[in-house]
Amino acid sequence: MNKSLLFAIDIQTQEVIVSGSSKGSNKINFIERIVKSDNDMLYNAVQTLTSITKSSSFDMAIFKSMDKVCQMLYSKHKKK
Repeated sequence: MNKSLLFAIDIQTQEVIVSGSSKGSNKINFIERIVKSDNDMLYNAVQTLTSITKSSSFDMAIFKSMDKVCQMLYSKHKKK
């Protein structure tokens, strides 16, 4: 099964919380926390992703596109 990455922001600590879940599973596993100062671009992208979910005119296509950006930024972060 493929693994999906999930992103959230902890506003108090200014960290991106990265979790993973196997497709088709309800179980979510914590992966890591990334401090904003370690990857400002990822933090801002996840913040944008979060704001999209709160929009009164939520658009799934836009959400999926922004999620792909977050996935790509995280992947580049891991390669460092």
